[in-house]
Amino acid sequence: MAAISKAAKHALRREMKRRVAALSPDEKRRQSRVLSQKLLAHPKYVSSERVAVFLSMDDEVCTRDIIADLLGRGKSCFIPRYDGGGGSHMDMLRLHSLEDMDGLPLTSWNIPQPPDDDHSREEALSSGGLDLMLMPGLGFDRAGRRLGRGKGFYDAYLKRCSGHPRGKPYTLALAFKEQLCEEIPVDANDVLIDEVLSEEVQ
Repeated sequence: MAAISKAAKHALRREMKRRVAALSPDEKRRQSRVLSQKLLAHPKYVSSERVAVFLSMDDEVCTRDIIADLLGRGKSCFIPRYDGGGGSHMDMLRLHSLEDMDGLPLTSWNIPQPPDDDHSREEALSSGGLDLMLMPGLGFDRAGRRLGRGKGFYDAYLKRCSGHPRGKPYTLALAFKEQLCEEIPVDANDVLIDEVLSEEVQ
């Protein structure tokens, strides 16, 4: 069963990458604006105080406007630092400003993130935990199943969150409508997300 799921995920990742690659830059920007506005009005976002958000790559919903709003409202904003050593460890570290974000070095994946030797930033689980986590991914279904990139960073982090006094945050995926699927194959390590936000999901 695990082998079937692994093969199915591999094939679906290729298909999802193909779908998003077919989108024009203008269409990705348009959907990103629509989703940003939907999120900013979402009750879970409005009531949140501590939010984790991914720094988007070219094939993901752009999160820059969301980050600007978070910081403008005085919410605590946390961004990922991925372990590049081949494991699935990830920390969520405090981001202080857009200038702070723009000054971050790029990883080999071309993602800005705090360097490994930056020990000055607050880690979300070392303090107050998280209310809300915005989830990236390659594909999603309406049952909350998510197709990631195969590294397991977010699944592992959410399991760590479960041990925090604040508990697991509400998880909300941001998806281009082309990333919606009938059913995502999952295995025992995959953590279901609470909600998928897309242009077609009201």
